[in-house]
Amino acid sequence: MSDTLTLDVIGRRVEVNGEHATVRFAGVVPPVAGPWLGVEWDNPERGKHDGSHEGTVYFKCRHPTGGSFIRPKKVNFGIDFLTAVKNRYVLEDELEEDGKEQIVTIGNKPVETIGFDSIMKQQSQLSKLQEVSLRNCAVSCAGEKGGVAEACPNIRNVDLSKNLLSSWDEVIHIADQLRHLEVLNLRYELLVMVFHYVGQCWDYRHEPTDVLQTIKLLDLSSNQLIDENQLFLIAHLPRLEQLILSDIGISSIHFPDAGIGCKTSMFPSLRYLVVNDNQISQVSFFGNTELQSLFLLCCLATLLHKSGKATSCPCQRFCAFTGSQSAPPGQILPEERWGAELDYRRAFGNEWKKAGGHQDLDKNRLSEEFLMAHPRYQFLCLKYGAPEDGELKRQPLMLKNQLLTLKIKYPHQLDQKVLEKQLPGSMTIQKVKGLLSRLLKVPVSDLLLSYESPEPGREIELENDLKSLQFYSVENGDCLLVRW
Repeated sequence: MSDTLTLDVIGRRVEVNGEHATVRFAGVVPPVAGPWLGVEWDNPERGKHDGSHEGTVYFKCRHPTGGSFIRPKKVNFGIDFLTAVKNRYVLEDELEEDGKEQIVTIGNKPVETIGFDSIMKQQSQLSKLQEVSLRNCAVSCAGEKGGVAEACPNIRNVDLSKNLLSSWDEVIHIADQLRHLEVLNLRYELLVMVFHYVGQCWDYRHEPTDVLQTIKLLDLSSNQLIDENQLFLIAHLPRLEQLILSDIGISSIHFPDAGIGCKTSMFPSLRYLVVNDNQISQVSFFGNTELQSLFLLCCLATLLHKSGKATSCPCQRFCAFTGSQSAPPGQILPEERWGAELDYRRAFGNEWKKAGGHQDLDKNRLSEEFLMAHPRYQFLCLKYGAPEDGELKRQPLMLKNQLLTLKIKYPHQLDQKVLEKQLPGSMTIQKVKGLLSRLLKVPVSDLLLSYESPEPGREIELENDLKSLQFYSVENGDCLLVRW
Protein backbone atom coordinates (compact mmCIF):
# COMPACT_ATOMS: atom_id res chain seq x y z
CA MET A 1 0.00 0.00 0.00
CA SER A 2 1.20 3.54 -0.71
CA ASP A 3 1.60 6.24 1.93
CA THR A 4 -1.74 7.78 0.94
CA LEU A 5 -4.39 7.16 3.60
CA THR A 6 -8.14 6.87 3.10
CA LEU A 7 -10.90 7.38 5.64
CA ASP A 8 -12.13 3.77 5.64
CA VAL A 9 -9.05 2.03 7.03
CA ILE A 10 -10.06 2.19 10.72
CA GLY A 11 -11.14 -1.27 11.84
CA ARG A 12 -9.61 -2.99 8.81
CA ARG A 13 -7.71 -6.22 9.34
CA VAL A 14 -4.15 -6.15 8.01
CA GLU A 15 -1.03 -8.30 7.72
CA VAL A 16 2.51 -7.09 8.33
CA ASN A 17 5.41 -9.49 7.84
CA GLY A 18 3.26 -12.50 8.62
CA GLU A 19 1.60 -11.00 11.72
CA HIS A 20 -2.09 -10.00 11.81
CA ALA A 21 -3.40 -6.78 13.32
CA THR A 22 -6.36 -4.36 13.33
CA VAL A 23 -6.03 -0.73 12.29
CA ARG A 24 -7.02 1.57 15.16
CA PHE A 25 -5.63 4.92 13.98
CA ALA A 26 -4.67 6.68 10.75
CA GLY A 27 -2.97 10.06 10.62
CA VAL A 28 0.07 12.08 11.58
CA VAL A 29 2.16 11.34 14.68
CA PRO A 30 4.38 14.36 15.46
CA PRO A 31 7.21 15.10 15.40
CA VAL A 32 7.86 12.58 12.57
CA ALA A 33 6.38 13.75 9.28
CA GLY A 34 4.14 11.71 7.04
CA PRO A 35 1.12 9.43 7.57
CA TRP A 36 1.08 6.54 10.03
CA LEU A 37 -1.24 3.65 10.82
CA GLY A 38 -1.73 2.71 14.46
CA VAL A 39 -2.34 -1.03 14.70
CA GLU A 40 -3.30 -3.39 17.51
CA TRP A 41 -1.56 -6.73 17.03
CA ASP A 42 -3.29 -10.07 17.49
CA ASN A 43 -0.07 -11.14 19.18
CA PRO A 44 0.38 -8.56 21.97
CA GLU A 45 4.07 -9.42 22.33
CA ARG A 46 4.61 -8.06 18.82
CA GLY A 47 3.88 -4.44 19.80
CA LYS A 48 5.75 -1.75 21.72
CA HIS A 49 3.11 0.40 23.43
CA ASP A 50 -0.60 0.80 24.23
CA GLY A 51 -1.37 3.33 21.49
CA SER A 52 0.24 6.31 23.20
CA HIS A 53 3.23 8.34 22.04
CA GLU A 54 5.00 11.05 24.03
CA GLY A 55 2.00 11.54 26.31
CA THR A 56 -0.65 11.62 23.56
CA VAL A 57 -3.18 8.78 23.29
CA TYR A 58 -3.78 8.03 19.60
CA PHE A 59 -5.66 4.76 20.12
CA LYS A 60 -6.24 2.16 22.84
CA CYS A 61 -5.18 -1.49 23.08
CA ARG A 62 -6.35 -4.31 25.29
CA HIS A 63 -2.72 -5.10 26.12
CA PRO A 64 -0.06 -2.57 27.23
CA THR A 65 2.32 -3.75 24.50
CA GLY A 66 -0.28 -4.51 21.85
CA GLY A 67 0.21 -1.45 19.66
CA SER A 68 2.58 -0.12 17.02
CA PHE A 69 2.78 2.67 14.47
CA ILE A 70 3.43 1.42 10.93
CA ARG A 71 3.99 3.21 7.66
CA PRO A 72 1.07 2.45 5.27
CA LYS A 73 3.36 1.10 2.54
CA LYS A 74 4.42 -1.75 4.83
CA VAL A 75 0.85 -2.93 5.42
CA ASN A 76 -0.99 -5.60 3.43
CA PHE A 77 -4.74 -4.95 3.36
CA GLY A 78 -5.41 -8.26 1.62
CA ILE A 79 -7.06 -9.42 -1.58
CA ASP A 80 -10.56 -10.34 -2.66
CA PHE A 81 -12.01 -13.86 -2.49
CA LEU A 82 -11.92 -14.60 -6.21
CA THR A 83 -8.32 -13.42 -6.60
CA ALA A 84 -7.31 -15.73 -3.75
CA VAL A 85 -9.10 -18.65 -5.42
CA LYS A 86 -7.33 -17.99 -8.71
CA ASN A 87 -3.96 -17.62 -6.99
CA ARG A 88 -4.33 -20.98 -5.31
CA TYR A 89 -6.21 -23.05 -7.84
CA VAL A 90 -5.06 -21.59 -11.17
CA LEU A 91 -1.72 -19.80 -11.15
CA GLU A 92 -0.07 -22.04 -8.61
CA ASP A 93 -1.28 -25.27 -10.17
CA GLU A 94 1.04 -27.32 -12.30
CA LEU A 95 -0.13 -26.63 -15.83
CA GLU A 96 -0.24 -29.28 -18.52
CA GLU A 97 1.83 -28.83 -21.64
CA ASP A 98 -0.29 -27.04 -24.19
CA GLY A 99 1.23 -24.55 -26.61
CA LYS A 100 4.20 -22.21 -26.47
CA GLU A 101 6.22 -21.89 -23.25
CA GLN A 102 6.11 -18.49 -21.53
CA ILE A 103 7.48 -16.93 -18.35
CA VAL A 104 5.08 -15.21 -15.96
CA THR A 105 5.74 -13.77 -12.51
CA ILE A 106 3.75 -14.91 -9.47
CA GLY A 107 4.64 -12.69 -6.54
CA ASN A 108 8.39 -12.30 -6.90
CA LYS A 109 8.94 -15.73 -8.42
CA PRO A 110 9.30 -16.31 -12.19
CA VAL A 111 7.30 -19.36 -13.29
CA GLU A 112 7.51 -21.16 -16.61
CA THR A 113 4.06 -21.87 -18.01
CA ILE A 114 2.99 -23.66 -21.15
CA GLY A 115 0.96 -20.90 -22.71
CA PHE A 116 -2.19 -19.01 -21.90
CA ASP A 117 -4.38 -21.61 -23.57
CA SER A 118 -3.48 -23.85 -20.67
CA ILE A 119 -4.25 -21.09 -18.16
CA MET A 120 -7.64 -20.55 -19.73
CA LYS A 121 -8.26 -24.27 -19.53
CA GLN A 122 -7.45 -24.25 -15.82
CA GLN A 123 -9.61 -21.18 -15.21
CA SER A 124 -12.52 -22.99 -16.79
CA GLN A 125 -12.09 -25.64 -14.12
CA LEU A 126 -12.95 -23.11 -11.38
CA SER A 127 -16.60 -23.68 -12.15
CA LYS A 128 -16.17 -27.30 -11.06
CA LEU A 129 -14.60 -26.51 -7.69
CA GLN A 130 -16.59 -27.80 -4.73
CA GLU A 131 -14.04 -27.57 -1.89
CA VAL A 132 -11.85 -24.48 -1.47
CA SER A 133 -9.20 -23.92 1.19
CA LEU A 134 -8.03 -20.29 1.46
CA ARG A 135 -6.52 -20.58 4.93
CA ASN A 136 -4.10 -17.72 5.63
CA CYS A 137 -4.44 -16.27 2.11
CA ALA A 138 -5.05 -12.65 3.22
CA VAL A 139 -8.67 -12.62 1.99
CA SER A 140 -10.23 -9.33 3.09
CA CYS A 141 -13.34 -8.86 0.95
CA ALA A 142 -15.73 -10.44 -1.53
CA GLY A 143 -14.51 -8.45 -4.52
CA GLU A 144 -16.46 -7.38 -7.59
CA LYS A 145 -20.18 -7.99 -7.26
CA GLY A 146 -21.23 -11.23 -8.91
CA GLY A 147 -17.68 -12.30 -9.71
CA VAL A 148 -17.61 -15.26 -7.34
CA ALA A 149 -21.01 -16.54 -8.44
CA GLU A 150 -19.97 -16.42 -12.08
CA ALA A 151 -16.55 -18.06 -11.67
CA CYS A 152 -17.18 -20.59 -8.86
CA PRO A 153 -20.91 -21.39 -8.74
CA ASN A 154 -20.55 -24.91 -7.31
CA ILE A 155 -18.46 -24.34 -4.18
CA ARG A 156 -19.84 -26.26 -1.19
CA ASN A 157 -17.01 -26.19 1.34
CA VAL A 158 -14.92 -23.08 2.14
CA ASP A 159 -12.07 -22.68 4.64
CA LEU A 160 -11.53 -18.94 5.29
CA SER A 161 -9.65 -19.32 8.57
CA LYS A 162 -6.79 -16.95 9.50
CA ASN A 163 -7.60 -14.30 6.90
CA LEU A 164 -8.22 -10.54 7.04
CA LEU A 165 -12.02 -10.40 7.05
CA SER A 166 -13.02 -7.57 9.39
CA SER A 167 -16.80 -7.78 9.41
CA TRP A 168 -19.68 -10.17 8.96
CA ASP A 169 -20.77 -8.02 6.01
CA GLU A 170 -17.94 -9.34 3.86
CA VAL A 171 -18.76 -12.92 4.81
CA ILE A 172 -22.35 -12.32 3.74
CA HIS A 173 -21.23 -10.79 0.43
CA ILE A 174 -19.19 -13.94 -0.27
CA ALA A 175 -21.77 -16.44 0.96
CA ASP A 176 -24.56 -14.72 -0.95
CA GLN A 177 -22.83 -15.77 -4.16
CA LEU A 178 -22.32 -19.40 -3.08
CA ARG A 179 -25.80 -20.86 -3.35
CA HIS A 180 -24.69 -24.43 -2.59
CA LEU A 181 -22.48 -23.61 0.41
CA GLU A 182 -22.70 -26.22 3.17
CA VAL A 183 -19.49 -25.83 5.21
CA LEU A 184 -17.93 -22.49 6.23
CA ASN A 185 -14.79 -22.31 8.38
CA LEU A 186 -14.05 -18.88 9.90
CA ARG A 187 -11.61 -19.92 12.63
CA TYR A 188 -9.20 -17.28 13.95
CA GLU A 189 -11.05 -14.39 12.31
CA LEU A 190 -11.93 -11.29 14.35
CA LEU A 191 -15.30 -10.66 12.79
CA VAL A 192 -17.71 -8.02 13.99
CA MET A 193 -21.33 -9.14 13.65
CA VAL A 194 -23.15 -5.85 13.21
CA PHE A 195 -26.80 -5.55 14.14
CA HIS A 196 -28.08 -3.61 11.15
CA TYR A 197 -29.32 -7.00 9.93
CA VAL A 198 -31.71 -7.19 12.87
CA GLY A 199 -35.26 -6.59 11.68
CA GLN A 200 -34.23 -7.29 8.08
CA CYS A 201 -32.74 -10.72 7.56
CA TRP A 202 -31.29 -12.00 10.85
CA ASP A 203 -33.80 -10.94 13.50
CA TYR A 204 -34.74 -14.10 15.39
CA ARG A 205 -38.36 -12.93 15.49
CA HIS A 206 -38.68 -12.86 11.70
CA GLU A 207 -37.98 -15.11 8.77
CA PRO A 208 -34.44 -14.76 7.33
CA THR A 209 -33.56 -14.03 3.72
CA ASP A 210 -31.93 -16.65 1.52
CA VAL A 211 -28.31 -15.97 2.60
CA LEU A 212 -26.56 -19.08 3.97
CA GLN A 213 -29.75 -21.11 3.66
CA THR A 214 -27.83 -24.24 2.60
CA ILE A 215 -25.14 -24.04 5.30
CA LYS A 216 -24.80 -27.18 7.44
CA LEU A 217 -21.55 -26.56 9.34
CA LEU A 218 -20.30 -23.19 10.61
CA ASP A 219 -17.02 -22.81 12.53
CA LEU A 220 -16.55 -19.46 14.35
CA SER A 221 -13.84 -20.64 16.76
CA SER A 222 -11.30 -18.23 18.28
CA ASN A 223 -13.35 -15.15 17.40
CA GLN A 224 -13.31 -13.17 20.62
CA LEU A 225 -15.58 -10.44 19.23
CA ILE A 226 -18.68 -12.66 19.18
CA ASP A 227 -21.04 -12.65 22.17
CA GLU A 228 -24.17 -14.65 22.87
CA ASN A 229 -26.50 -11.92 21.57
CA GLN A 230 -24.72 -11.89 18.23
CA LEU A 231 -25.38 -15.60 17.87
CA PHE A 232 -29.02 -14.67 17.32
CA LEU A 233 -27.93 -13.36 13.93
CA ILE A 234 -27.51 -16.95 12.74
CA ALA A 235 -30.22 -18.49 14.91
CA HIS A 236 -32.67 -19.29 12.12
CA LEU A 237 -30.42 -20.84 9.51
CA PRO A 238 -32.76 -23.70 8.57
CA ARG A 239 -30.19 -26.40 7.75
CA LEU A 240 -27.41 -25.60 10.23
CA GLU A 241 -26.56 -28.92 11.89
CA GLN A 242 -23.09 -28.30 13.35
CA LEU A 243 -22.00 -25.07 15.08
CA ILE A 244 -18.46 -24.76 16.47
CA LEU A 245 -17.93 -21.94 18.99
CA SER A 246 -14.63 -22.94 20.59
CA ASP A 247 -12.67 -20.26 22.41
CA ILE A 248 -14.90 -17.28 21.69
CA GLY A 249 -15.05 -16.10 25.30
CA ILE A 250 -18.75 -16.64 25.96
CA SER A 251 -19.96 -17.26 29.51
CA SER A 252 -23.60 -18.10 28.82
CA ILE A 253 -26.07 -18.96 26.11
CA HIS A 254 -29.77 -18.40 26.58
CA PHE A 255 -32.81 -18.28 24.34
CA PRO A 256 -35.20 -15.39 25.07
CA ASP A 257 -38.10 -17.01 23.23
CA ALA A 258 -38.06 -20.19 25.37
CA GLY A 259 -39.88 -20.35 28.67
CA ILE A 260 -39.05 -22.81 31.45
CA GLY A 261 -39.25 -26.35 30.11
CA CYS A 262 -40.05 -25.13 26.58
CA LYS A 263 -38.17 -25.48 23.33
CA THR A 264 -36.70 -22.53 21.46
CA SER A 265 -37.46 -21.85 17.82
CA MET A 266 -33.81 -20.88 17.30
CA PHE A 267 -31.33 -23.23 15.63
CA PRO A 268 -34.12 -25.58 14.51
CA SER A 269 -31.82 -28.17 12.90
CA LEU A 270 -28.78 -27.91 15.18
CA ARG A 271 -27.59 -31.40 16.17
CA TYR A 272 -23.97 -30.86 17.19
CA LEU A 273 -22.80 -27.90 19.27
CA VAL A 274 -19.11 -27.49 20.21
CA VAL A 275 -18.27 -24.91 22.89
CA ASN A 276 -14.68 -25.92 23.65
CA ASP A 277 -12.63 -23.75 25.97
CA ASN A 278 -15.32 -21.36 27.14
CA GLN A 279 -16.57 -20.58 30.65
CA ILE A 280 -20.24 -21.38 30.37
CA SER A 281 -22.20 -20.69 33.56
CA GLN A 282 -25.81 -21.32 32.48
CA VAL A 283 -26.03 -24.98 33.41
CA SER A 284 -29.72 -25.25 32.52
CA PHE A 285 -28.78 -24.78 28.87
CA PHE A 286 -26.68 -27.92 29.02
CA GLY A 287 -29.61 -30.02 30.16
CA ASN A 288 -30.71 -30.04 26.49
CA THR A 289 -34.09 -28.56 27.42
CA GLU A 290 -34.24 -25.69 24.95
CA LEU A 291 -32.68 -26.76 21.63
CA GLN A 292 -35.21 -28.88 19.81
CA SER A 293 -32.83 -31.01 17.68
CA LEU A 294 -29.62 -31.09 19.75
CA PHE A 295 -28.03 -34.53 19.66
CA LEU A 296 -24.56 -33.94 21.08
CA LEU A 297 -22.84 -31.19 23.04
CA CYS A 298 -19.02 -31.19 23.15
CA CYS A 299 -16.93 -29.21 25.57
CA LEU A 300 -13.22 -30.02 25.40
CA ALA A 301 -10.57 -28.53 27.72
CA THR A 302 -13.10 -26.91 30.07
CA LEU A 303 -15.33 -28.34 32.77
CA LEU A 304 -18.63 -26.55 33.18
CA HIS A 305 -19.44 -25.47 36.69
CA LYS A 306 -22.69 -24.03 37.96
CA SER A 307 -20.80 -21.14 39.56
CA GLY A 308 -19.39 -20.18 36.18
CA LYS A 309 -15.83 -21.13 37.15
CA ALA A 310 -13.99 -23.32 34.68
CA THR A 311 -11.85 -26.16 36.00
CA SER A 312 -9.42 -27.93 33.72
CA CYS A 313 -9.41 -31.71 33.96
CA PRO A 314 -6.03 -33.49 34.17
CA CYS A 315 -6.04 -34.66 30.55
CA GLN A 316 -7.45 -31.32 29.37
CA ARG A 317 -10.37 -33.03 27.70
CA PHE A 318 -13.97 -32.96 28.79
CA CYS A 319 -17.08 -33.86 26.84
CA ALA A 320 -20.58 -33.00 28.09
CA PHE A 321 -23.11 -35.27 26.42
CA THR A 322 -26.85 -34.91 26.14
CA GLY A 323 -27.64 -38.61 26.28
CA SER A 324 -26.21 -39.69 22.92
CA GLN A 325 -23.48 -42.29 22.68
CA SER A 326 -22.25 -41.20 19.24
CA ALA A 327 -20.39 -38.16 17.99
CA PRO A 328 -19.76 -36.22 14.79
CA PRO A 329 -16.90 -37.69 12.73
CA GLY A 330 -13.49 -36.62 13.99
CA GLN A 331 -14.76 -34.96 17.18
CA ILE A 332 -14.52 -37.65 19.87
CA LEU A 333 -12.72 -40.98 19.80
CA PRO A 334 -13.96 -43.87 22.01
CA GLU A 335 -10.88 -43.68 24.26
CA GLU A 336 -11.36 -39.90 24.63
CA ARG A 337 -14.99 -40.44 25.63
CA TRP A 338 -13.96 -43.00 28.23
CA GLY A 339 -11.27 -40.75 29.70
CA ALA A 340 -13.46 -37.68 29.62
CA GLU A 341 -16.30 -39.38 31.46
CA LEU A 342 -13.95 -40.67 34.16
CA ASP A 343 -12.42 -37.21 34.55
CA TYR A 344 -15.87 -35.65 34.83
CA ARG A 345 -16.95 -38.21 37.42
CA ARG A 346 -13.82 -37.55 39.49
CA ALA A 347 -13.83 -33.76 39.09
CA PHE A 348 -17.31 -33.35 40.56
CA GLY A 349 -17.04 -36.20 43.07
CA ASN A 350 -16.70 -33.98 46.15
CA GLU A 351 -19.66 -31.91 45.05
CA TRP A 352 -21.61 -35.12 44.53
CA LYS A 353 -20.86 -36.26 48.08
CA LYS A 354 -21.90 -32.91 49.58
CA ALA A 355 -25.14 -33.04 47.59
CA GLY A 356 -26.13 -36.41 49.14
CA GLY A 357 -24.13 -38.91 47.09
CA HIS A 358 -23.44 -42.32 48.65
CA GLN A 359 -21.18 -45.27 47.75
CA ASP A 360 -24.30 -47.42 47.83
CA LEU A 361 -26.16 -45.85 44.94
CA ASP A 362 -29.49 -47.06 46.33
CA LYS A 363 -28.90 -44.71 49.26
CA ASN A 364 -28.30 -41.63 47.14
CA ARG A 365 -30.37 -38.63 48.20
CA LEU A 366 -29.06 -36.09 45.72
CA SER A 367 -30.29 -32.53 45.78
CA GLU A 368 -32.40 -31.25 42.91
CA GLU A 369 -29.82 -28.52 42.31
CA PHE A 370 -27.04 -31.08 41.72
CA LEU A 371 -29.20 -33.22 39.44
CA MET A 372 -30.05 -30.18 37.32
CA ALA A 373 -26.39 -29.15 37.11
CA HIS A 374 -25.12 -32.66 36.35
CA PRO A 375 -27.95 -34.61 34.70
CA ARG A 376 -25.72 -37.55 33.64
CA TYR A 377 -23.68 -37.95 36.83
CA GLN A 378 -25.91 -40.73 38.12
CA PHE A 379 -25.54 -42.58 34.83
CA LEU A 380 -21.72 -42.30 35.03
CA CYS A 381 -21.80 -43.72 38.57
CA LEU A 382 -23.81 -46.68 37.34
CA LYS A 383 -21.42 -47.14 34.41
CA TYR A 384 -18.10 -46.81 36.29
CA GLY A 385 -19.11 -47.12 39.94
CA ALA A 386 -19.37 -44.39 42.56
CA PRO A 387 -16.13 -42.39 43.02
CA GLU A 388 -13.95 -43.67 45.89
CA ASP A 389 -12.62 -41.31 48.55
CA GLY A 390 -9.06 -41.94 47.36
CA GLU A 391 -9.91 -40.65 43.89
CA LEU A 392 -11.18 -37.37 45.27
CA LYS A 393 -8.10 -36.38 47.29
CA ARG A 394 -6.45 -33.44 45.60
CA GLN A 395 -2.69 -33.44 45.34
CA PRO A 396 -0.96 -30.08 45.91
CA LEU A 397 0.35 -28.52 42.71
CA MET A 398 4.11 -27.94 42.99
CA LEU A 399 6.19 -26.22 40.32
CA LYS A 400 8.45 -29.25 39.88
CA ASN A 401 5.39 -31.37 39.13
CA GLN A 402 4.21 -28.86 36.51
CA LEU A 403 7.47 -28.78 34.55
CA LEU A 404 7.64 -30.90 31.40
CA THR A 405 10.93 -32.26 30.10
CA LEU A 406 10.69 -32.06 26.32
CA LYS A 407 13.01 -32.87 23.44
CA ILE A 408 13.16 -30.28 20.67
CA LYS A 409 13.92 -31.47 17.12
CA TYR A 410 14.12 -29.76 13.75
CA PRO A 411 12.92 -32.11 10.95
CA HIS A 412 14.01 -29.72 8.15
CA GLN A 413 17.33 -28.70 9.73
CA LEU A 414 19.16 -31.96 10.43
CA ASP A 415 22.36 -30.12 11.35
CA GLN A 416 20.65 -28.51 14.35
CA LYS A 417 21.45 -30.18 17.65
CA VAL A 418 18.53 -31.80 19.49
CA LEU A 419 17.76 -29.82 22.65
CA GLU A 420 16.16 -30.88 25.89
CA LYS A 421 14.22 -28.24 27.79
CA GLN A 422 12.06 -28.10 30.89
CA LEU A 423 8.98 -25.98 30.24
CA PRO A 424 5.90 -25.28 32.40
CA GLY A 425 2.82 -27.10 31.18
CA SER A 426 0.93 -23.82 31.45
CA MET A 427 3.28 -22.10 28.98
CA THR A 428 1.42 -20.86 25.89
CA ILE A 429 2.47 -21.87 22.38
CA GLN A 430 3.08 -18.18 21.74
CA LYS A 431 5.67 -18.02 24.52
CA VAL A 432 7.28 -21.29 23.42
CA LYS A 433 7.69 -19.78 19.96
CA GLY A 434 9.21 -16.65 21.51
CA LEU A 435 11.76 -18.76 23.39
CA LEU A 436 12.65 -20.75 20.27
CA SER A 437 12.84 -17.58 18.20
CA ARG A 438 15.53 -16.21 20.49
CA LEU A 439 17.42 -19.51 20.53
CA LEU A 440 17.32 -20.08 16.79
CA LYS A 441 17.44 -16.46 15.58
CA VAL A 442 14.32 -17.13 13.49
CA PRO A 443 11.28 -14.78 13.37
CA VAL A 444 8.33 -15.97 15.45
CA SER A 445 6.03 -15.69 12.43
CA ASP A 446 8.12 -18.27 10.55
CA LEU A 447 7.93 -20.96 13.23
CA LEU A 448 5.55 -23.93 12.97
CA LEU A 449 5.23 -26.19 16.02
CA SER A 450 3.89 -29.70 16.46
CA TYR A 451 4.62 -32.55 18.83
CA GLU A 452 4.79 -36.32 18.81
CA SER A 453 4.41 -38.76 21.66
CA PRO A 454 6.06 -42.17 22.01
CA GLU A 455 2.53 -43.52 22.31
CA PRO A 456 0.77 -43.60 19.87
CA GLY A 457 3.50 -41.77 17.90
CA ARG A 458 1.41 -39.49 15.69
CA GLU A 459 2.15 -35.83 15.08
CA ILE A 460 -0.21 -33.13 16.36
CA GLU A 461 -0.04 -29.51 15.17
CA LEU A 462 0.14 -26.80 17.86
CA GLU A 463 -1.78 -24.27 15.81
CA ASN A 464 -3.34 -21.95 18.40
CA ASP A 465 -0.70 -19.61 19.86
CA LEU A 466 -2.92 -18.63 22.79
CA LYS A 467 -3.31 -22.19 24.11
CA SER A 468 -0.99 -23.89 26.59
CA LEU A 469 1.07 -27.05 26.24
CA GLN A 470 -1.36 -28.67 28.68
CA PHE A 471 -4.28 -27.77 26.41
CA TYR A 472 -2.77 -29.98 23.71
CA SER A 473 -2.03 -32.74 26.28
CA VAL A 474 1.73 -32.43 25.82
CA GLU A 475 3.30 -34.73 28.43
CA ASN A 476 6.68 -35.33 30.01
CA GLY A 477 9.06 -36.93 27.52
CA ASP A 478 7.22 -35.80 24.39
CA CYS A 479 9.10 -34.33 21.45
CA LEU A 480 8.46 -30.86 20.04
CA LEU A 481 9.00 -30.57 16.29
CA VAL A 482 10.05 -27.14 15.03
CA ARG A 483 9.90 -26.12 11.37
CA TRP A 484 10.52 -22.88 9.55
